[in-house]
Formats: sequence, C-alpha cells, structure tokens
Amino acid sequence: MTDDRFDPGAEFDRQLDHLVRLGYPALAGRAEEAFRTLLSPLRDAAVAGAVGLAAPTDARAPFLLVTTRELTPVPERIALTTLAGRRKPGVLDRNFPADDLPTFHPIKELEVPPGPAYLLFDVDRGEEYRNQTPSAALEDMTAKGRLPITIDEGLALVTLRPQALASNRCFSLVGSRCGDKRVPALWISQGAPKLGWCWFGNPHTWLGSATAHPVRVGLE
Repeated sequence: MTDDRFDPGAEFDRQLDHLVRLGYPALAGRAEEAFRTLLSPLRDAAVAGAVGLAAPTDARAPFLLVTTRELTPVPERIALTTLAGRRKPGVLDRNFPADDLPTFHPIKELEVPPGPAYLLFDVDRGEEYRNQTPSAALEDMTAKGRLPITIDEGLALVTLRPQALASNRCFSLVGSRCGDKRVPALWISQGAPKLGWCWFGNPHTWLGSATAHPVRVGLE
C-alpha cells in the first residue's frame, strides 16, 4: 500500500509549485496561470499511478512531472538546478555544447509521449549500477522490467528531488542517445550539477544508471 505519509496529490502540487517558483512559466513563454492550466490535467494521473508506490527517498521518486524541450530549453533548465542545500547553479559541460543537445533523442524502447509534459513513475537513480558500464546496466534493467531515463527526465529528477544527485551517487541517462557511443550523464562539478556525457562502454565508480517504470503518461 502507499505510505500513509505520502500524499500523491500534495506531491504533484509541490512539484508544480516548485517549477513555477523557479521560473518555468517564463522559460515556456507563458503566464503562470497558463502554465498551471497546461500541466494540471496530469494531477489525476499522478494520483492514480502512485497507488502502491512508496514515499519519496533520496534515491527514489514515486513520480516526476517532466517538461520536455518542446516547452522548456535544456540549457536553461540545467541552470536552474542546484544540489540539495546549495545555491550554485548547474552547468552544461564544455564537451557537451548546446548545439549538440538537439541530436540526442529518447531511444525507441521508451515510447515517450509527445507533447510538452508527461509523468514518469517509480524513478530510481540507479546506484546499484555504479562501476558498471551503461551497456551492462541497460541489459540488466531491461531484464528486470525497467527502462533508462532521458535527459529531460534526469533534469526533472535533479530539479524536483535535488538530493537524488549526491557525491558518488551520480547517474547516466541511457534513455537519450544520438547514434554514437556517447551517453548523457548528470554528475557534480565544483559544488553544482553538471550535464555532460560519458561512454556507453566505460564504467565509473561514482556513476550509476537511472531507471524508471516503463510506462509514461502524457497529456491527453
């Protein structure tokens, strides 16, 4: 059963309020009311989809309200992230230039809903995959009925649950690829989140591979 201390409706409201406080309506070129009106229809699906899921922890989120690059640009979103208890804004790695980002797309297995926003359920930062290659992590998580997460989803996790990104608890975003051997990843650099990339066949002791339930729910 769902933890009695976990109210999915209140958690959805918290996430939406947090995006508004950060300035997401302006990023989307919308007034606050229009931004809330656009995303609020996902609230009922969040409440229904959270049945049976545990309350949030540092490593896991029962669901995330994900905005896509159709609505909000990636470089601006990474700049609005911080580590838990810190104020230094996140950065884009110099080896991952902004004009390279549009070449990374969700892998076909994810069936990401089209549109400006959607819900992702049962998200885990995947620390069990530390010191494993993203390729090995992808094979294992798929065998367990889970799938990797994308750049948009990783940014949502760090934005809405900053404590998920911690020292030696960083994660690859294997769900976004561009046709070569690079895999996007979120890690910590000089006290702030950094969006960069590593290699599909390289392990790192501090880098896992984040996962989620395979079903994503979009706007109708």
